[in-house]
Amino acid sequence: MDAGTPGSTTGADARSLHSTHRSGLMFGGLSYLLWGMLPLYFLLLTPSGAFEIVAWRVLFSLVFCAVIITVTRAWNVLGRALRQRRIVLTMGLAGIFIFINWQTYVIAATTGHVVEAALGYFINPIITVLLGVFVLRERLRPLQWVAIGVSFLAVVVLAVGYGSLPWISLILAFSFGFYGLIKKRVGPSVDAVTGLTLETAWLAPVAIVQLFVVSSLSGLTFGTVSPVHTMGLLAAGVITAVPLLLFAAAARRLPLTVLGLIQFVAPVLQFLVGVFVLKEAMPLERWAGFGLVWVALIILTVDMVASGRAPRRAALEPA
Repeated sequence: MDAGTPGSTTGADARSLHSTHRSGLMFGGLSYLLWGMLPLYFLLLTPSGAFEIVAWRVLFSLVFCAVIITVTRAWNVLGRALRQRRIVLTMGLAGIFIFINWQTYVIAATTGHVVEAALGYFINPIITVLLGVFVLRERLRPLQWVAIGVSFLAVVVLAVGYGSLPWISLILAFSFGFYGLIKKRVGPSVDAVTGLTLETAWLAPVAIVQLFVVSSLSGLTFGTVSPVHTMGLLAAGVITAVPLLLFAAAARRLPLTVLGLIQFVAPVLQFLVGVFVLKEAMPLERWAGFGLVWVALIILTVDMVASGRAPRRAALEPA
């Protein structure tokens, strides 16, 4: 079969799609691995409070993005994005959701609620899959609906056990779910660095106000504790930006449902840190709730593997 036949073109397209999918999985896996270790990093930044940490995260992420743009000589790319009002406003909306996520997560990590934060990221794949259905019109298979039902039951069990809804978990799950949705919608038109630059530029005034408030209430810790502590806060930009850039790259290459299924890497690590390193309490009802969430994730994973076999076989068959 020569290179100009339709079968050859289909084979080339299949290989290209496979390569894109594989790189998306790699970028997504790395981003979640880094996110999984964040609780330990934030604990190293004590005595800095959550609001000061998040403010520095925003500002140093913007600085880090500016460095990347300068090194790669991509200021013209950012300039083109700035001339598109829809993109600028959309990135502002993404910035709101990621700011809510950052602030909630750092509060959880620094106040002994790492396990509850991990639960939020266990629930997040379910939220991501639901957003794919109701917003992007992606179709779910029966097993995926079963997984969603089991997850809903898990939230009920945990709510009964806590005596209230697990608000930290739900805020983290929904804020990052909507953030991922926005990144998916603008993925083809905004690269990762440009997107994060616009997001943090929108948030920079909020971060500056936040620092002023912290300074007036309790005083800033930046530069007052130790050189190692100062370097830790300075590194917040890199620690924040790198996994987000990897996530953005993954979001452009993977369907939203697949993106949701690989997100359990980070919460598994966070859960292990919370239970075995920080010794957070795990009463019976919490184990029951987590167990149901894990059952849901297993169902989703099994369904993903089973449903993926047929397309892979079709792509490998000669035309």
